Amino acid sequence: MVKKSNPSEVNKVPCHICQKEIPLSEAKSAEAVDYIVYFCGLECYTKWKQMSESEQAGLQSSVARKR
Repeated sequence: MVKKSNPSEVNKVPCHICQKEIPLSEAKSAEAVDYIVYFCGLECYTKWKQMSESEQAGLQSSVARKR
């Protein structure tokens, strides 16, 4: 007997920023350092990118001050 997939059993992942559950097939993804993060759209991706860039800038400035 062949088991049919139920459309309500779609694999979902949370958006990395807003935590909205989205179907994996619709999710946008970006590879971070050691993992993959998912976004519901460009707005959340842009927020994540800006946060990542500001964290990197903060790390670089703190290293420069220690010298």
